[in-house]
Amino acid sequence: MTDASSSSSRPHSSGTTSSFGFRDVDAKAKVGMVREVFDSVASNYDLMNDLMSGGVHRLWKDAAAAKLNPRPGETILDVAGGTGDMARRYSKMARRAQERRGGENASVIVLDYNAEMIMAGVDKGGEPEMSWSVGDAMALPLPDASVDAYSISFGIRNVADIAVALSEARRVLKPGGRFICLEFSRPTTEVIRKAYDAWSFHAIPRIGGWVAKDRDSYQYLVESIRRFPDQPTFKTMIETAGFRNVTVTNLAGGVAAIHFGWAI
Repeated sequence: MTDASSSSSRPHSSGTTSSFGFRDVDAKAKVGMVREVFDSVASNYDLMNDLMSGGVHRLWKDAAAAKLNPRPGETILDVAGGTGDMARRYSKMARRAQERRGGENASVIVLDYNAEMIMAGVDKGGEPEMSWSVGDAMALPLPDASVDAYSISFGIRNVADIAVALSEARRVLKPGGRFICLEFSRPTTEVIRKAYDAWSFHAIPRIGGWVAKDRDSYQYLVESIRRFPDQPTFKTMIETAGFRNVTVTNLAGGVAAIHFGWAI
């Protein structure tokens, strides 16, 4: 599976170059390259995720939403929110909690750099708590200490600079705010790693070619997963950004992982 929301106007870079799949390209050039990928996949995004994962991505998203535990009256920022899968979960969970114990309506902001993804989400329909915005994970259009929870799912590996994105997450969170990231990660055993590599490198680009008529974009998305830091490395990056009590929950043997931390 390659659920991969877009995130930023600037690619994850080191110096003047940045990884684009297995290639290193000019950091500025990657901006347009990543945008083209998500322009291309937007219309088939949700269908492809179901086909490639057999629906398992829905269980992972359910687990992440439960971990975040949305509450009445909260402002929740869903960065790289794509077509709104996570935001819909947050909205419904906050509303159910509100029905049980009262409180104000929650506000769930879906932010994604790619307008095509946002439009696909709007067309799909939302919940009353949701609002939609095009914006950059590297320069969030929100004031300091303005949100109760920050979420990014299957998108942080596409940002310009992971450290900057994490710093922005810390900046906009209120004291005591919650950070959660659901992302593909490193399988914990060689058996799982080999099986997943065989599936992702051979099957997923082919499915992308057949269904979405775009093999190259899905080849990039598969390769981008391999370039993302492993669980301990990413945990350290989150801690360096100023988060505390950071935990890691592996899903499907580490194929994906939930990183959770507190803005304390």
